[in-house]
Amino acid sequence: MTPEVVVDVFSQAFALVILLTGSVVLPGLVIGLIIAIFQAATSINEQTLTFLPRLLVTLLAMSFLGHWFVGNLVEFALNLYLSIPELIG
Repeated sequence: MTPEVVVDVFSQAFALVILLTGSVVLPGLVIGLIIAIFQAATSINEQTLTFLPRLLVTLLAMSFLGHWFVGNLVEFALNLYLSIPELIG
């Protein structure tokens, strides 16, 4: 197994992690930004106001994208498992 193969596998895994994490984090960031702009416009300084909407949006994103998450992870693991003979040889 050459270093190039290891780097390639790690880069694929890292890209998958960024894709899956970003699809959960970005909706929460957008909602947090919208609420922060609303708070700045209305001079409401309540720190706990952003927590519940961000939590709900994150949970909704995870529930709607859960099937896609598992599908991507299974596909990556299956491709990795099936490429073991090529990676070793």
